[in-house]
Amino acid sequence: MAKAKAVADTSLCKGCRLCVGACPVKAIEPLTEINKKGYEIIRINEEKCIGCGCCYRICPDYVFTINTLE
Repeated sequence: MAKAKAVADTSLCKGCRLCVGACPVKAIEPLTEINKKGYEIIRINEEKCIGCGCCYRICPDYVFTINTLE
């Protein structure tokens, strides 16, 4: 069975942090780092990510994609 991981395009992030609360394994961490639009961004801990897609479904700014790994 193929595994999946979330990938974030933080240039699209507006810092709402809905994904932080939605992640069932706490793989998304809020940062104080600012993107080019002036918003605080997030980071995905790839070791914790289970590729469930909760972040993808809740994000209003289409920051996330779910990549299938072989």
